Amino acid sequence: MVQLIVGRKGKGKTKYLLDKANDAVSTCDGHIVYIDKSTQHMFELNRNIRLIDASRYPLKNGDEFIGFICGIAAQDYDLEQIYLDSFLYNSKVADDSAMIKDYIGQLKAISELCKVDFILSVSKDKEELDPDLYDDIIISL
Repeated sequence: MVQLIVGRKGKGKTKYLLDKANDAVSTCDGHIVYIDKSTQHMFELNRNIRLIDASRYPLKNGDEFIGFICGIAAQDYDLEQIYLDSFLYNSKVADDSAMIKDYIGQLKAISELCKVDFILSVSKDKEELDPDLYDDIIISL
């Protein structure tokens, strides 16, 4: 499953994502990973959540980012949830509705294959996304 938290920059997506990840610790049986563009939120996350600073890796485009996600999922069979903050920035996906839909589709395939849930923050208003993604939106800020 892929869930989207959408809204323009500064609307509170990161706060919502952090709270959702921290709340999941008490109900999740497996491991949780939080991918961000820095370690800025390290102390806001429960210590049982693994924080990955994506900026430390030489990711150049969306395809490399998908490979990065596959590597994370492949190395941990107990992985249950991945939280992706600043999805468009970290994934290097172009600001194009069709490309965003394509990469989210790839995450859905990985989710199904690896039994991992993805929760993404996307700095776009709902109306800027492909209508096929509307069902995946859990909150629009």
